[in-house]
Amino acid sequence: MIKTLMKQVKEFKRDSIFTPLCMILEVIMETAIPFLMASIIDEGVTKGNLRHIYVVGGWMVAAAAVGLAAGMIGGRFGARASTGFARNLRESMFRNIQNYSFSNIDKFSTAGLVTRLTTDVTNLQNAYQMILRMFTRAPASLLCAMFMAFRINGRLASIYLAAVILLGGALFLIMSRATKYFQQAFPKYDDMNASVQENVSAIRVVKAYVREEHEISKFKKTSYNIYKIFFKAECNLVFNAPLMQVTVYTCVLLISWLGAKMIVVDALTTGELMSLLAYCMNILMSLMMLSMVFVMITMSAASARRISEVLNETSDIHNPENPDYEVTDGSIEFSHVDFAYGQESKESVLKDINLKIHSGETIGIIGGTGSAKTSLINLISRLYDVTGGEILVGGKDVRSYDMETLRNEVSVVLQKNVLFSGTILENLRWGDKDATQEECERACRLACADEFIEKMPDKYETYIEQGGSNVSGGQKQRLCIARALLKKPKILIMDDSTSAVDTSTDAKIRKAFAEEIPDTTKIIIAQRISSVQQADRVIVMEEGRISGFGTHEELLESNEIYREVYESQTRGGGDFDEKAGA
Repeated sequence: MIKTLMKQVKEFKRDSIFTPLCMILEVIMETAIPFLMASIIDEGVTKGNLRHIYVVGGWMVAAAAVGLAAGMIGGRFGARASTGFARNLRESMFRNIQNYSFSNIDKFSTAGLVTRLTTDVTNLQNAYQMILRMFTRAPASLLCAMFMAFRINGRLASIYLAAVILLGGALFLIMSRATKYFQQAFPKYDDMNASVQENVSAIRVVKAYVREEHEISKFKKTSYNIYKIFFKAECNLVFNAPLMQVTVYTCVLLISWLGAKMIVVDALTTGELMSLLAYCMNILMSLMMLSMVFVMITMSAASARRISEVLNETSDIHNPENPDYEVTDGSIEFSHVDFAYGQESKESVLKDINLKIHSGETIGIIGGTGSAKTSLINLISRLYDVTGGEILVGGKDVRSYDMETLRNEVSVVLQKNVLFSGTILENLRWGDKDATQEECERACRLACADEFIEKMPDKYETYIEQGGSNVSGGQKQRLCIARALLKKPKILIMDDSTSAVDTSTDAKIRKAFAEEIPDTTKIIIAQRISSVQQADRVIVMEEGRISGFGTHEELLESNEIYREVYESQTRGGGDFDEKAGA
């Protein structure tokens, strides 16, 4: 885990090295000041040596100036190193997420990934800065102060040593109790982010059903869970400050009392006593800083594990060593294909699928909910890999192609349509970043999107809000189809992507496809038989298997499921999930 995270320091290694060096220099200067102060009291003030006071005073000013400069420079280096480290973590995680296959993405929740990119990275950034500065400064200050204290008087310095041992043990017990609570906190952050994300994305539904109070109550519950965990952790940490104060005051009283006795018998000078008291504060404040560092490290340990999970997750779909960079045509063949979500899954979603689709054919796919229609088409563009058998596109196994080449030639309009914030043109050019205005307009005509775009005040420069919230479901679907067409693919897959458009527009789109892109293999998943009955052939899916495959007329004669649904829908009944007579 540490090795994974340290790789992200990258160009900030120099800052990460200079920061602790500056901290050590600052500590040395701070440690020298009480020693010089003792010399001023014993050799200057007591003996009336004004020259000694000026000389040593000058050294004190110089030491303070060097310590101040070292602290400022170290702070600058530390800030640059920690913020740079956080930036690299975010970039590396985001870049790695972009390379995930669908099966990798399935392992993480959206809210969990957002928390890792924000809260968890911030925790690591703060911890890294504290490690570079305080985790270097505190032990160095403690050791230097302890060394100087023993150099002045070993008997009195033993009080410090005993205090350090007792206080260190107590702080360790407090921290170990608090650790378990911090480890429980971050999964709760995921739950809270998921609640917020779900509520904001579905705010129209919430308001339509007047469920604001229910959502507020749900959020309040998740927020309260985080509050309880941190409250319990802080209840343990709250003992740090009083324990530290008791230790400091006890040490000051003991050293003052015993030191005064030693001064009376000339076993200790006044200046040495003053130095010992100053070193007392240094030692105990160093322990306080160390306890703060351990708190931050404890909090960030869970974050570090969660971030490492994202960074170490590797895509289970890779390019072959010598990939093919050309898809010759849009022919598709499934040969004894089995597929299951997850390698450990015992139940296959698709079972022994055998299909042959010719280039340029229009293929319809219908089936009930959960019949694995979407799973079938996801395998063609290698969004998932088969668990058995093989899929050929253009006569070659999809696993032999360069993935970017394959996905550019297999354009998929997914079941859940997504538009991004930006103009209509910017959204269309996701299909082809170099597409001209004329090409975009042609794609929109094919998708029947030009009808509503031309009515908008800014036409193709109309701004689309995040998620396409300012266009209707049918308009969003047509824009997504136009975007897919701009890729000029050899295979076009539409996963129930005309469900929100009226039957007349649906027919226009199918007619445009037949006339304008006859060489493109078109696969249309639909619930309405009217959307697929004009296809060259239709696949009927049932429970992960092919129940029927043929023309509309052939299936009416040979496939009972298809016939029942057709009769149900032509009589004004339901969709594929509602059989005749149900």
